[in-house]
Amino acid sequence: MRLLSTLLGNLRVLNNVELDPEISALEYDSRKVEAGSCFFAVVGSASDGHNYIESAIERGARAIVCQRLPEHLNKDVAYVLIEDSNIAMAAMAAAFYGNPSQKLKLVGVTGTNGKTTTATLLFDMFMAMGHKAGLISTVVYRIGERSIDSTHTTPDSIRLNKMMREMVDEGCEYCFMEVSSHAAAQHRIDYLHFTGALFTNLTHDHLDYHGTFKEYIRAKKSFFDSLDKGAWAVVNIDDRNGEVMVQNTRAKVYRLSLRSMADYHTRLIELMPDAMQLDMAGHELWVKFTGRFNAYNLTTVYAAATLLGIDKMEVLTTLSTLSPVSGRFETIVADDRTMAVVDYAHTPDALDNVLQTIEEVRGPQQQLFVVCGCGGDRDRTKRPEMAQIAVRYATTAIFTSDNPRTESAEAILDDMVAGVGEARNYLRITDRREAIRTVAMLAKPADIILIAGKGHEDYQIIGTEKHHFDDREEVRKAFDTTHNRR
Repeated sequence: MRLLSTLLGNLRVLNNVELDPEISALEYDSRKVEAGSCFFAVVGSASDGHNYIESAIERGARAIVCQRLPEHLNKDVAYVLIEDSNIAMAAMAAAFYGNPSQKLKLVGVTGTNGKTTTATLLFDMFMAMGHKAGLISTVVYRIGERSIDSTHTTPDSIRLNKMMREMVDEGCEYCFMEVSSHAAAQHRIDYLHFTGALFTNLTHDHLDYHGTFKEYIRAKKSFFDSLDKGAWAVVNIDDRNGEVMVQNTRAKVYRLSLRSMADYHTRLIELMPDAMQLDMAGHELWVKFTGRFNAYNLTTVYAAATLLGIDKMEVLTTLSTLSPVSGRFETIVADDRTMAVVDYAHTPDALDNVLQTIEEVRGPQQQLFVVCGCGGDRDRTKRPEMAQIAVRYATTAIFTSDNPRTESAEAILDDMVAGVGEARNYLRITDRREAIRTVAMLAKPADIILIAGKGHEDYQIIGTEKHHFDDREEVRKAFDTTHNRR
């Protein structure tokens, strides 16, 4: 329980707040409000929390934080008029939970691709070295050994601070979290204290939300702009936006590269289907990862770990023992050596990176089949580009459903096919299960199949409902029928 006035702190309040109730919980979903709550009326893209103020009060809200006052005021409720409810929610959540991010070494990872792998490998590394840590990622939230289902890449500010409070209470020293562009734009990470920030890369994504690539860059950059002078930032300067990210940051900047000399430089020596040899920090090591994109991820992990004070030889030794993240270039090999790669690649750049890696290890006699789709109710402009990349590399590409959501799956495939031009090396199979079965039948022994787009996800969203669907399960079933010895 905390007094409303202590939670407001130095926030600029636009009205005279006459009551100062004790607050027992914070909530922005009126359906979850309980007696003693403070309710935040947040203006979202799909709904406006101001329409649910009365519902929140009926459920027991003692305070309302809003951007416009309702016409009728309840004399027993404290109304706080604020310029931006999201900013107020972030500030008050941090205060309510005792500013837990200040008691952790918090590292944020942002970029289009590589966020999940980088954050997860940092978590795995520190746990393996005996340091208790927390993880906030697309796949799962972790508090030490305890797992919590992930709902968003970066959850809302209330849940963020609540989880970090639990991390502190359960003895975590570190927290590694993905920072999405949505989270930065919606102020979910405001009032968090970051020890360090990592930038992986920036490519075409989320223009359905941000509108333009310029706004997407601005959202990512705002994370680095907000760092204080005691923090550090690591940026990939092989990406042209790396330097842009840190133009105005107060943090100490470090740079990494695979192409030129930098604070952290790695050279890729040898690439194999399930491993690679690197020269990192002047030492050669083998890792259980493959692909240039993973060389960038591992260099980022190395940089962050050493900046957090871990001895470089301990970091390199631990790196050599780590395993790939679920659904990220995850390989499934049949009895006849036919190999399927399941990967979360759902942006043009990510798909291109994965296919480049496969191309580097593919033999001249091996066919390459690519199964991919695009999500519904998301950025339409990347659909033709994804299809174009698939047919460029594949012997045969199969366009299929991803998560169509409320869009027509056929209309999504129409958008994809529009990008292939005169190419004819593709099939169109709307049902994803049938697409995977078909490609397994087409593949000959030792061929390679890439199934892209869903990776770790074990569901498919059709309409507004989630149905169980796991690419890895479907591949194994298809291989049992077509490629595994009985």
